[in-house]
Amino acid sequence: MVGRTLVPPLDIPWSEVVFGHQRSPSMEFKELTKKDAQVQLTHELQKLSTTCPQPMRESVQLDFDGFEKLFSRFINESGPSVEWDRIQKLPDAAVTCYSELHPPEGSTIKELLNKLVVVKLNGGLGTSMGCQGPKSIIPVRSELTFLDLTVQQIEHLNKTYGCTVPLVLMNSFNTDEDTQKVIRKYQGFQVKTYTFNQSRYPRINKESLMPIAKTAGNDFDLEAWYPPGHGDFYQSFKNSGLLQEFLNQGKEYVFISNIDNLGATVDLRILSFLLQGDNSSKCEFLMEVTDKTRADVKGGTLIQYEEKLRLLEIAQVPKEHVDDFKSVKTFKIFNTNNLWISLKAMSQILDEGTMDMEVIINHKHLDNGLNIIQLEQAVGAAVKSFNGAVGINVPRSRFLPVKKTDDLLLVMSNLYRLQQGSLVMSPLRMFETTPLVKLGPNHFGRVKEFLRRFASIPDMLELDHLTVSGDVTFGKGVSLKGTVIIIANHGDRIDIPPGAILENKIVSGNLRILDH
Repeated sequence: MVGRTLVPPLDIPWSEVVFGHQRSPSMEFKELTKKDAQVQLTHELQKLSTTCPQPMRESVQLDFDGFEKLFSRFINESGPSVEWDRIQKLPDAAVTCYSELHPPEGSTIKELLNKLVVVKLNGGLGTSMGCQGPKSIIPVRSELTFLDLTVQQIEHLNKTYGCTVPLVLMNSFNTDEDTQKVIRKYQGFQVKTYTFNQSRYPRINKESLMPIAKTAGNDFDLEAWYPPGHGDFYQSFKNSGLLQEFLNQGKEYVFISNIDNLGATVDLRILSFLLQGDNSSKCEFLMEVTDKTRADVKGGTLIQYEEKLRLLEIAQVPKEHVDDFKSVKTFKIFNTNNLWISLKAMSQILDEGTMDMEVIINHKHLDNGLNIIQLEQAVGAAVKSFNGAVGINVPRSRFLPVKKTDDLLLVMSNLYRLQQGSLVMSPLRMFETTPLVKLGPNHFGRVKEFLRRFASIPDMLELDHLTVSGDVTFGKGVSLKGTVIIIANHGDRIDIPPGAILENKIVSGNLRILDH
């Protein structure tokens, strides 16, 4: 096999050409050279591309080209991407404290905002919270969805300062159709909305490392494809034509964040830091980080490595150093995934082909019993490809993600007030930190079930910690203070009565309130 590349006829599987019928897929693959594995993948992708309609061919080919590059790195890179002993101490100048930033002069705000593009990562579904469709259309506060709140925020900026900040949604094939229907209702708003789709990559069989898809057309099997993480933003943004369009409009920076992070609003101090004074356009990449707590021990962190800032994710950490990585003393900050990036630098790096992000190998088990691999990348991992990259240690209020109903309870409560689409901590809250909330997934994990269990959202202004497990319901006007733990054992039910005040209480056993 060495020195020549075998390309099988279109109708014969590669493994049969090389090995005949006697080997198992795993044995076959282990004996293939890396080069031949890539040849086989190319062949499989060519077969798939012939199954899609002509109008789709160009976009499908762009996706396949991107996937082949990712697969090549996956196949050819061996060993850890970071050697633990070579991690350097972060230089003092690497992370600036938010309190050191200055607000811009009022007369310059319009000019600054007109150089900004806001991008929201909108590829995720609401399945983890028991909802159908895009996560961004789940109501989170006063019947307003993540998307509603985002549009309100940007419209408020545009109206207040007379500027034209556009909103860009990066959708996936899972969310695009539903999102397109929803955004029609914003046509009368003072926000110009753009959308583009991230790539659609084929899931690969864990044993053979070949695509499990049979067709690539409109009738494709959803299980066989995946959106490859937010690291796909850069190339997909360029492929869509929007990167060049915004450069032509004179835009300079893009602010990227997850659409489910309700704290990720446009910040004028950070924008001024990037565009005015000593730093003017020198910083090509700014990552918002915040202090790590015990709830954030798995979050990626900034490190200095080979004289460059890098994002270190837990997946890159050798097993023997995972405890070090989780230590709040060793790594004090974590990445919020709020990123500010120079459009000009992004375009140049993509043109040069020097965008470098680690490959994340995501193992999944499908309902049909198949073990598959998804190859992904993280948008923040590109930090090492940019010059003058810095971190800004921002207040915790800029990191307010809603991943589970635990988070939803917080943002629906009186801990926050709604101001022009932004959630602001109530001044009546005595502490800057938010309470730690843990709701049992069996009874509270799905949004519909969660809402059914609260006659009204409890008063949580003085709450430190709430744990609820089992079949528990809350009456109207309940107040929770200090540490409250409510455990209904299997077969029991606890109804917290209307108007109850629970302060530093443990409630267990069985408490039923019946209508009569």
